[in-house]
Amino acid sequence: QVQVVETGGGLVQAGGSLRLSCAASGRTFSSVAMGYFRRAPGKEREFVATIDWSGTAPKYADSVKGRFTISRDNAKNTVYLQMNNLKPEDTANYYCAFGAYKPSPFPSEYGYWGQGTQVTVSS
Repeated sequence: QVQVVETGGGLVQAGGSLRLSCAASGRTFSSVAMGYFRRAPGKEREFVATIDWSGTAPKYADSVKGRFTISRDNAKNTVYLQMNNLKPEDTANYYCAFGAYKPSPFPSEYGYWGQGTQVTVSS
């Protein structure tokens, strides 16, 4: 049985940084894409970042480009999201996702999801 555990959310002031981690167990995800999505209160879930199996071709939403960095450690079955220069509009529940055949901004392409971790950015 696959389990996905997210850590790293919290409360931070605008301009600050947080690092999210997401570890999977129960199967190996080294050959598939991983990603992060977020959902703010009253809004639809939106794409944040995705990364291919080799970790060499990350893609980002325009709203986070230049501030967020996605990376992965296949030996640990883990994906990371480093978030710098956080803004109040980044406040949301962040979800990691595993299992897309290629990097994708579409949630339906991923088969496994973390439980979500709350990120709150104060102004």
